[in-house]
Amino acid sequence: MSDKSPKIITVTNQKGGVGKTTTVINLGASLAAAEKKTLLLDLDPQGNAGSGLGVDKLSLTGKTIYNVLVQERKMSEVIIKTELDGLDIVPSNQDLIGAEVELVTEIARETRLKVSLEEILPLYDYILIDCPPSLGLLTINALTASDSYLVPMQCEYYAMEGLSQLVKLVGLVNKSLNPKLSQEGILLTMFDSRNNLCHQVAAEIREHFKGQVFQSVIPRNVKLSECPSHGKPILLYDVNSKGAMSYLSLAKEIIQRNEIKTEATLDNALQNTGERPLQINV
Repeated sequence: MSDKSPKIITVTNQKGGVGKTTTVINLGASLAAAEKKTLLLDLDPQGNAGSGLGVDKLSLTGKTIYNVLVQERKMSEVIIKTELDGLDIVPSNQDLIGAEVELVTEIARETRLKVSLEEILPLYDYILIDCPPSLGLLTINALTASDSYLVPMQCEYYAMEGLSQLVKLVGLVNKSLNPKLSQEGILLTMFDSRNNLCHQVAAEIREHFKGQVFQSVIPRNVKLSECPSHGKPILLYDVNSKGAMSYLSLAKEIIQRNEIKTEATLDNALQNTGERPLQINV
């Protein structure tokens, strides 16, 4: 259990098929393997994050994120423990399809998720939110509740298509709902080292978004494609696969980056109180 607020990261891209759910599941599993208590929150009505972790959709009546957002059920009542120690999930199902319409007349509809998370924040080190491939009210709720957002980008010709709309939405959320929201980073996914176009696209993305792209790259990997059908994260399906190694590497990057930020914040606080500052290189 954490003695501080968790890092809340929204994984989003309005393009479908770029590896959002795969990233949420396997980054979450990798963080848990690093002894970081992690909660996955599925805001996609398809509910694939849950099924990818072995959650039976037929058993979810009254126990999904829909029941929290629309029916104001407590978040703690819908959390499900997974097969991997330290990894929990709040699942979703097709009930969530109508949530945006049902919430449209509600007061403070953009902050429903943020408020509902408050009771369980002390329980976790990281919370990862899987968004639908759209920029509607569910994604706005996710961004409003988050510290940062992570954008998976497939290494293909149209990789950056539609990204300007996401950037615009983030700007609006930043201005009106969540001024602390920052970018966690851009993650290159489905990288095929044998494909020259993949190398070209990856180079262009790194050039265009200098300093914003993770060093870790997620390969196009058969084992990563297979593990959801077995209801397991890649670490429990084939820990020695390239896919497993890449997500462990990503988790290490994120942990190191956020621990440096935490230490730097503490350093500043100590200086402000006149205490001896920590010696940290950032």
